[in-house]
Amino acid sequence: MTTVESVLGWHRLDRRMLLVHPVREVVRFLPAVIGLLLFGRSSDSGGIWGLVAVGVPVALGIMRYLTTSYRLTASRVEVRHGLLNKRVVSAPLDRVRTVDLTASPIHRALGLVTLRIGTGQSSAKGEDRLILDGLSSPEAAEFRQRLLHASPTAEVADEAGDDGRRVVLTLDPRWVRFAPLTSAGVVIAGAALGLLAQAIHTLEWAPTVDVDRLERLGVLLLVVIGLLGFAVTLCVLAVVGYLITNFGFQLTHTGSGGAWHLRRGLFTTRETTLDDARVSGVSIGEPVGLRLAHGARLSAIVTGLDQKQQGSSVLVPPAPRREVDRVAAEVLGHAGPVVGDLVRHGPRARRRRWTRSMAPAGLLAAAAALTSYAVSWWFLLVVATALVVGALLARDRWNGLGHALVDGHLVARSGSLDRRREALQTPSVIGWNLEATWFQRRAGLTDLVATTAGGRQRVRVLDLDDPVAVDLAAATTPGLLDQFLA
Repeated sequence: MTTVESVLGWHRLDRRMLLVHPVREVVRFLPAVIGLLLFGRSSDSGGIWGLVAVGVPVALGIMRYLTTSYRLTASRVEVRHGLLNKRVVSAPLDRVRTVDLTASPIHRALGLVTLRIGTGQSSAKGEDRLILDGLSSPEAAEFRQRLLHASPTAEVADEAGDDGRRVVLTLDPRWVRFAPLTSAGVVIAGAALGLLAQAIHTLEWAPTVDVDRLERLGVLLLVVIGLLGFAVTLCVLAVVGYLITNFGFQLTHTGSGGAWHLRRGLFTTRETTLDDARVSGVSIGEPVGLRLAHGARLSAIVTGLDQKQQGSSVLVPPAPRREVDRVAAEVLGHAGPVVGDLVRHGPRARRRRWTRSMAPAGLLAAAAALTSYAVSWWFLLVVATALVVGALLARDRWNGLGHALVDGHLVARSGSLDRRREALQTPSVIGWNLEATWFQRRAGLTDLVATTAGGRQRVRVLDLDDPVAVDLAAATTPGLLDQFLA
């Protein structure tokens, strides 16, 4: 097989894609295909229309294969595609941030993978993404080695199972208990329920119901049973989605100065490789559900990735917090930014947390109190609930607010329903924004925003006293703000 180092001319994808592209095009034009086949059956020239219905998509699939080619030189990777409008997408190798290898069931059956290259240069419409859909597995592995500047000796050590490759984390089946506690799990479960309901409606099938027996149970009991059944169904579907997505999950690291490699997926497998030099920090997500269950999830802050590529930076799915902290400390090389104490913000920030939580709760409570006189005293429960929830939210948001500058990392934590702790290497800070709303200016508070080329393009420290914000920025990047200070 031709090695990556010798690939200088233009090459096509693997020939086995001739079995994939035509099928995809037929599925893509399936409504038109069905329409032409039905029209052909009702006309005298049915055979011709059937040939057109199937032949045109197959021909488009073959042309898609013939018009797609790639080239990997010593300094650049280029992809050329397009039938009527030719397009050449090119990127220097030193701009490569991540390499994703995905394989759908049909790709796995044919021994193929889809290689996606994250460069941070993708257009808003996704037209300029570097995607090679249809490489053989060995060739894709060679591409990944070259694109991420991995040495041949390290690759050989990986294949031999030597110390060059170290397993950092594998999936524990017991972690499925965290699946129903995430918004992603609920969304997956809701989508599955929606498809099931649509299928039942389409097939006009419904179970027989004894109305008289249900009436004897009582409305309240029926509501409770319905809610419990719905909750159990959501939990089961969320667990199934978690297992399908993270089946075979394994996070490994290749040597010093190497790369982080992630593999997961049941039906569609996905492999992601992050170069150490591109990982500038970590983000620990603590949604309220996971936090109550002592869980969290971990993503890497990778320089150059846009919002649409952030799925490539996931390092740990919802898992126990101790495992997330351990992996985060290994990625950063220090435990301080992950588990160290944070500096609490001043009383002004605390007052702002209580004001922003209790003001909406107070308005809702006042409206419910007025309604209770005209409708029912049950609305007084809404008053009490609104005030209690507002107070709990304010207290939790205050407890989650903090920052630190430790072991060469800027650490920021904030949020309640979706709390997030971010640790960013100070050399990755390329600029500062000091932002304040009208209410913040009245309170003497400022949001300090560290600008970076990675992740969400910023790390925000909320509601700092004005002098503290300036001092923190100056301590993080000495000399950067000197020209702006009196």
